[in-house]
Amino acid sequence: MDPSQLHYGAVVVAAIVGFAIGGLWYSPILFARAWMREAGLDEARTRNARLGRVFGISLLCSIVMALNLAFFIGAKQSLGFGIFAGAAAGIGWVAMSLAVIYLFEQRSLKLWLINSGYQVLAYTAMGAIIGAWQ
Repeated sequence: MDPSQLHYGAVVVAAIVGFAIGGLWYSPILFARAWMREAGLDEARTRNARLGRVFGISLLCSIVMALNLAFFIGAKQSLGFGIFAGAAAGIGWVAMSLAVIYLFEQRSLKLWLINSGYQVLAYTAMGAIIGAWQ
């Protein structure tokens, strides 16, 4: 696909939405406690993290993910195909890649479900935005 045909506004909005979904997903409202427990993190360790750096790099990664997804969706752009492509990428690539890693690292099924669930939801939402953008 010719990069000049991409809807860069859709890519930016999709990246921000994916990033925001992560903020909600890993918040105390949803999975923060379970995720921290399963990941072996505690409040002190997360407070001492360089959060500006973590959030900045995470947002940059979201932009790269959305851009890659936009290239994958390409000219077949529609809401339905965007949802399908996002879900397929989230389930087939990201969740399954994490599954292989988690099996070898002997991480819990619960951690895989939390992290993979976020990725599937975020990619599906990003795909919907990119696919629907005209």
